[in-house]
Amino acid sequence: MNQELEQAFVKQLKENQNIIHKICRLYTSGEDAHNDLFQEITIQLWKAYPKFRGESKFSTWAYRVALNTAITLYRKSTRSVQTSSFDMGNLFVKQEEYNYEEEEQIKLMYQAVHQLNDIEKALVFMYLEDKDYEEISETLGISQVNARVKMNRIKTKLRKILNP
Repeated sequence: MNQELEQAFVKQLKENQNIIHKICRLYTSGEDAHNDLFQEITIQLWKAYPKFRGESKFSTWAYRVALNTAITLYRKSTRSVQTSSFDMGNLFVKQEEYNYEEEEQIKLMYQAVHQLNDIEKALVFMYLEDKDYEEISETLGISQVNARVKMNRIKTKLRKILNP
């Protein structure tokens, strides 16, 4: 790949790495698993980047790749993330530290979200990122109406988990 393409990818990844961290947090527990999944998502994004046509925002495309990678790996093994080896050569992106010492309410919310199924987790994540239903439906491959109905059901489910 040419250097210009690499630079564009690195720039986009740096600007959007927090969404990847959040996806990792939803689908892993523990720092090692988080870092492994982050690396695997980065590799999958890099491998797929030449096919990114810019028809949607980079963040929307990255959500889709990241969620698909996380869900696929999560389904294979809920205890450890299997990663593939990949020589990233001179492609270095400094991973920002992710603070695991967040507020108690956020921890409780994540514990509740961990009880949801894969699609529900993805929908909640995108909803919490203030994505509109159009972008959510495009990313998840469901209709806007379906996304709204699912989100309402998920809210009810989370209320029951958090306030038994």
